[in-house]
Amino acid sequence: MCVNKARRFAAAGGIGAGEKTVVIRVKSLQQRFTVFMLLPVAVLLIGMGVAGFIYARDQLLVQWGEATILKLQRAAHHVDMRLSKPKETLKLFHRFAGVPQSAQVQSLILDQLKSLDGVTRVNLAWEGQAPGQATESPMMHRMKPQEGPAPQVGHGHDASERMSFHSGQLVDITLPRFDASAGGKTVSLISSLKDQKGDTIGRLEVQMLFSYFVNTIEGMGWWKDYKSFLVDETGGILTTNISEKRDHLGETNDPLERSTLAAMKSDPFGTVFGEGRPPKEISGFYRLEEAPWTLVMIVPGEEILSPIIRFRLYFFAVGGIFILAILILIRTVTGRTASAIRDVSGAAHQVAAGDYTVGLTAKTQDEVGELIQSFTKMVSQLEERAQLKYSLNLAREVQQNLLPSGSMQFDGLDIAGRSIYCDETGGDYYDFFDLSQWGRNRIGIAIGDVSDHGIAAALFMTTARALLRSRLTQAGNLSQVVTDVNRMLCLDTDRTGNFMTLFLALFDAEKKEIRWVRAGHDPAILYDAAEDTFHELGGRGIALGVDAQYRFDAYSRSGWNGGQILFIGTDGIWETEDKAGN
Repeated sequence: MCVNKARRFAAAGGIGAGEKTVVIRVKSLQQRFTVFMLLPVAVLLIGMGVAGFIYARDQLLVQWGEATILKLQRAAHHVDMRLSKPKETLKLFHRFAGVPQSAQVQSLILDQLKSLDGVTRVNLAWEGQAPGQATESPMMHRMKPQEGPAPQVGHGHDASERMSFHSGQLVDITLPRFDASAGGKTVSLISSLKDQKGDTIGRLEVQMLFSYFVNTIEGMGWWKDYKSFLVDETGGILTTNISEKRDHLGETNDPLERSTLAAMKSDPFGTVFGEGRPPKEISGFYRLEEAPWTLVMIVPGEEILSPIIRFRLYFFAVGGIFILAILILIRTVTGRTASAIRDVSGAAHQVAAGDYTVGLTAKTQDEVGELIQSFTKMVSQLEERAQLKYSLNLAREVQQNLLPSGSMQFDGLDIAGRSIYCDETGGDYYDFFDLSQWGRNRIGIAIGDVSDHGIAAALFMTTARALLRSRLTQAGNLSQVVTDVNRMLCLDTDRTGNFMTLFLALFDAEKKEIRWVRAGHDPAILYDAAEDTFHELGGRGIALGVDAQYRFDAYSRSGWNGGQILFIGTDGIWETEDKAGN
């Protein structure tokens, strides 16, 4: 059973009341052009747009991050520069620790500290110094008295020891705090002074206006335009440009602020993307070098990506116009093409029905015009081939009539044969002969194979059949018959080069004898069922039509009896292949 498979489109689910199956078929050429040409173009445009948008978005974000880091770095550098001056002066003060006769130099350094921009006060306090107590050191009488209670004496150092400390280091930069005497928020740089044993014997504090540091960044454009913060190590907000009162970054549970805090703990600078694609907000941060503070800036993602978003809108607008233009172009160009192809299709149906009187005229010089010209030429050739096919069918019918019409029985022999041609006609041949004129109970069987196929082989086979039948009616043995037929065929084959193999056998039912001549044909195969053995009936001999002077020999085998089978075939049997080529 052969089943033709068809493509089906059906809705999923059972068939019930109110359910419908929608089937969409693309039939016309214009529809196919529209679907299979426009759809890939649209997918390509959309894919290019999405890929281009993602690439441009990522590049803009990377460039924004680099530019933001540079802005924050520049702002942090200004703050670091203002912090570095008092810190460098403090380091210079510490450098003279333990140096003999360094009091005058240290006093000058402290004077320089007090004169720096932004410095409001410089305090030097020694452990064990009572309120109002002053040393005779030239360094001490220049210092402002320490406010508040005097530190308790912890080590019993005398004045000379206190005036000559061994080492000092900056230990802290305080958070901003309001100082009424300074008229605003201040920060302090606190330095500890140690003796030779490493015990703290004093403290040097430099108090500075916090505004002195932040006014350098508050005047920058990005500080005014975007949400900005200056925070300490824990995220505490030192200053910000937002109006909302905030003490700590991330206290509102903003995911971006919390992510920024986490990134600040591991990296000195960087950018953090918020939620969404593109991100709703993006932050950048940069840590100062001279203070444990970090600058943070948060910018809306749409503002960063506004150029690419505008480009996306323009891209899809232009893409829509482009697709509309393609539709119009397809409609215009394929209209004429589809009409010409419909004419060719109609003519093809006419030819398929057997009417070859079609008249198509090529109106263009393009591929469609060439198609119409080729189709017109093909129709003419098809008509000729149809006539040839009819003639070949007649020739096949005539040739089949020349072969035995069926099986036959002859004095205890069951004889059957069949020839299946791969073309309309062929060169395979078999025949049965009544040889009663040669003696009683004798019958001849011939099987032959002409070289090549088709009409030429069929005509050669017909000629050989006629010569063989004519010669068998005359006197002579098998070898003489085949020799004479070969000589007659060679009169024609010297011009054509054709030849024919032949196996001619004579069965004598009275003598139980088989005589045969083998003219280049495959040997016959004899099967003896009683002994379950096979025997070949071979012998020497060349094909007919090769050598006119060749004399053929006859061979014989006697003693055959019932139950034996003699098989004679052509090479078409051995050359037959299945679908797998075996």
